[in-house]
Amino acid sequence: MRLLRLPEVMYLTALSRSNLYRKIQAGTFPAAARTGSNSVAWVEEEVLAWIQARIDERGLPDTP
Repeated sequence: MRLLRLPEVMYLTALSRSNLYRKIQAGTFPAAARTGSNSVAWVEEEVLAWIQARIDERGLPDTP
C-alpha cells in the first residue's frame, strides 16, 4: 500500500486543491488519512479507483 501526498493526488486527478477538498466534503472523493499532526495522505488504491470510476462513467466500450 502506498500513500499519496496532496501534490501527487492533484496531479493524478487534475483537480485543484479547493475542488479536491470540496469533493471530499460532498462525499464524492476518498477522504485523506491523517499521517501526523499537520499532515494527511490518500491511499493510492482509493484514488486510482476513483479515477477508474470516472472513466467507467463515460460508458465507452473497453479497448483491447
